Amino acid sequence: MKTYGYIRVSSIDQNETRQLILMQDLGIPQGRIFTDKQSGKDFERPKYAKLMQSLKTGDLLIIASIDRLGRNYDEILSQWRLLTKEKGVDIVVLDMPILDTRAKHGNDLIGTVICDVVLQLLSYVAHSERDNIRKRQAEGIKSAKARGVRFGRPVKKPPENFAEIVKRWERGKLMTKTVLEMTDLTESTFYRRYREHKASKKK
Repeated sequence: MKTYGYIRVSSIDQNETRQLILMQDLGIPQGRIFTDKQSGKDFERPKYAKLMQSLKTGDLLIIASIDRLGRNYDEILSQWRLLTKEKGVDIVVLDMPILDTRAKHGNDLIGTVICDVVLQLLSYVAHSERDNIRKRQAEGIKSAKARGVRFGRPVKKPPENFAEIVKRWERGKLMTKTVLEMTDLTESTFYRRYREHKASKKK
């Protein structure tokens, strides 16, 4: 049996030192500690893939906390079952001792059932929280729109002398580059405002 450690931090700016120290204190060799520096939204991670290739039946996987494994609890459940049931690997979550698939009170089944129940509960809570966040966002947007709040980039208005600038541009007295500098508009926005200007003159 071999013991492995898995570490994940969300970005290259975050420091994995604390998790690494925990693994080293447990005596896990450096070569069996796998670290990913990316989001936990899914399991498409290079070092996690190498870890999965290394793990064999009877091995032990140590993680500092369940959110280091990932943030999508539906996928965590799927991976947990893959590791424990298909690969026959034990898992220990250091900051949540109840998530330990090793024998509890001399009964493997008890440990497995407890872990499954806890993970199902975590999955339910996470799913409920995601739903609540979406509802709050939708309610906030609806309320803001009712108050006249506009979303997206602010509309870039042309200067007051836009008509005169356009007239000189149409006559070839101004280059497009000069017009963009005078109006402080991007080329695409200028042409959009130009079309709107022409359309308003036809009315």
